[in-house]
Amino acid sequence: MTKTLKGIAASDGIAIAKAYLLVQPDLSFSKSVIDDVTKETDRLQSAIDKSHDELQQIRDSAAKSLGEEEAQVFDAHMMILADPEFTGAVKTKIADEKVNAEAALDEVSTTFIGMFEAMTDNPYMQERAADIRDVTKRMMAHLLGVELPNPALIHEEVIIVAHDLTPSDTAQLNKKYVKAFVTDIGGRTAHSAIMARTLEIPAIVGAESVTTDITAGQEVIVDGNNGDIVIEPSAEEVTEYQEAAKAYATQKAEWQKLKNSATETANGVHFELAANIGTPKDLQGVLDNGAEAVGLYRTEFLYMDSAELPSEDDQFEAYKAVLEGMNGKPVVVRTMDIGGDKHLPYLPLPEEMNPFLGYRAIRISLDRQDIFRTQLRALLRASAFGRLRIMFPMIATLQEFRQAKGVLEEEKAKLVADGVKVGDIEVGIMIEIPAAAVLADQFAKEVDFFSIGTNDLIQYTMAADRGNEHVSYLYQPYNPSILRLVKHVIDSAHAEGKWAGMCGEAAGDPIMVPMLVGLGLDEFSMSATSILKVRSLMKNLNTEDMKQLAEKAINVSLTNDDNIKLVKENVKY
Repeated sequence: MTKTLKGIAASDGIAIAKAYLLVQPDLSFSKSVIDDVTKETDRLQSAIDKSHDELQQIRDSAAKSLGEEEAQVFDAHMMILADPEFTGAVKTKIADEKVNAEAALDEVSTTFIGMFEAMTDNPYMQERAADIRDVTKRMMAHLLGVELPNPALIHEEVIIVAHDLTPSDTAQLNKKYVKAFVTDIGGRTAHSAIMARTLEIPAIVGAESVTTDITAGQEVIVDGNNGDIVIEPSAEEVTEYQEAAKAYATQKAEWQKLKNSATETANGVHFELAANIGTPKDLQGVLDNGAEAVGLYRTEFLYMDSAELPSEDDQFEAYKAVLEGMNGKPVVVRTMDIGGDKHLPYLPLPEEMNPFLGYRAIRISLDRQDIFRTQLRALLRASAFGRLRIMFPMIATLQEFRQAKGVLEEEKAKLVADGVKVGDIEVGIMIEIPAAAVLADQFAKEVDFFSIGTNDLIQYTMAADRGNEHVSYLYQPYNPSILRLVKHVIDSAHAEGKWAGMCGEAAGDPIMVPMLVGLGLDEFSMSATSILKVRSLMKNLNTEDMKQLAEKAINVSLTNDDNIKLVKENVKY
């Protein structure tokens, strides 16, 4: 029977396919005494063999889709399975203590994990603890006869159904097979939603009950334009949505005609449309959509897609690839923004009551300068191959900016002394903390540019977790309080002859764009798939009219909804 669920439309498009549940199974077990040691040891060996075969498949798939280097983490996992010290210890425990394989595996792995985590003077060995956890989970699943979901092994068209998706989960999705995804929790600015827009696949988040209402293999329609999820649709509904998908494709083809056009308003004023990316692989989408710059390169994915801290040379190659690929167009690279909901298994962070307000981004970089300096050296070396702009995230005080820039200057001096060519670099900050927005007039005297990160600026200003669907109503980009902060940042930059951009999701929002044009924002950076849509919209806008509209939005309107109504009444879409 057909059932329709409603969620938050997070990425445009329409998809129809079978559901693939990306839900972690229950791996709980009971410890028991066994009589037949040989039988229990054979069960363990079977789990080892199955895990090895599975890992070999995943490794082969990862090598094709992500590259040989990315696939090497699975070599490490297979080495653990083949290590007689680890598997031998499990077999010995089964024989000596007459316990079931699950209990023996759990106890031995706990010992090994604790041993590796205690090696605080050897980061490489500490990182092996995460590998053992992964291998243990895979073996345990085979012992218990349950299946671990693995997107890397998907070889047919599916719609991913999950409670939530981590950034690394989303980064591994193969858009050839993954046609869309839906989640129980999250908001439009969750990182999984942002990645969906980068991958150009429809997505709906915050639907609350998809993992319980949808069964694996059921046919599902995802309408990412409106936030509708149709489970087991009728033949008529399938036809209706197929027609809607064709209409959307036709609209996209019209936008595509603007790929090589300048971004100009109806009265001939130019604005820069840039793209947000996560890895060099995203560059093709940037070029296909006619971006004039990369306005946000999220470098944390270099760290999240690696089994260990990426080396200076690895980072240099990644940054160089993007700078060269943009053929002289500017690239804003944000330094590592780890923390909050982005974690590294090999870089343990302290448990915090509120990690979004805690030890993250520039705070980690300034504390762990060994990691920071490695990244800055790689960026400085890459700057010779294009127009590099470096941006520090999560800056709250002038002291933080001065300290970060000081470290950059020190590393630059060392490279120049060694004869390494370094290009001209603009250095700016991401405005996402209200304290920095309020003090923008002082920051503007010292930075080369601002890029406003609305996702966090709104979250912090409204005191509303951006990933919590229960307070998603407070994610109000059009609220006059937010617009006043944005205006102050733009005006402060212009007063010092600097430029101001926006790399938060609001930069590509069709309601927000007219107001930002009126406020004089210089650069709009968004998911590559939004660029042509925004370029088309800007052709209908007159900057003088938009200045008047922005004036009303800030000084006359009192609510978020007032400004939605104001824009819809005054802008031709």
